[in-house]
Amino acid sequence: MEAGAGTFRTFEDLEAYKAARGFRVAMYGVNRRLPGFEKFELGSQIRRAAVSLTNNIAEGHGRFHFLDQIKFMLQARGSLQELIDDLNICEDENYVPPPEVALLKQQGWHVLRLLNGYLRWLRECKTSQTLALHENPTPYGDSDADLEAWLASLPL
Repeated sequence: MEAGAGTFRTFEDLEAYKAARGFRVAMYGVNRRLPGFEKFELGSQIRRAAVSLTNNIAEGHGRFHFLDQIKFMLQARGSLQELIDDLNICEDENYVPPPEVALLKQQGWHVLRLLNGYLRWLRECKTSQTLALHENPTPYGDSDADLEAWLASLPL
């Protein structure tokens, strides 16, 4: 179905979902190359986090309350961060060559930018409905703007 103005949009129409799906496929490829003794440990963790990434985007899109959608997008973002850490493990243990890990991480950071943009949009939609939603900046991390600037500085 061609998505356009006034047409119903599914989660499959979301750019964040499309990018996350591609990243999930790439991570399954990494999983298939793990040594046999990692298939049931790290491999299982990678598969579960990769599925969680796209499942949470899909399930969140199916919710009709902005706060529910936001909650699921945050879960997806957590699964994405977990996958990026799994790539660090693959690099540290020499399961995947560093240049390939770097490319996969770039793909992951692209998914993160899209998820953050979608989250901002959802928050704006919620905020425009009511003034009840106010978020304080996280005391332990960078702002979205700082993260976006850092991600933009990464080599493509």
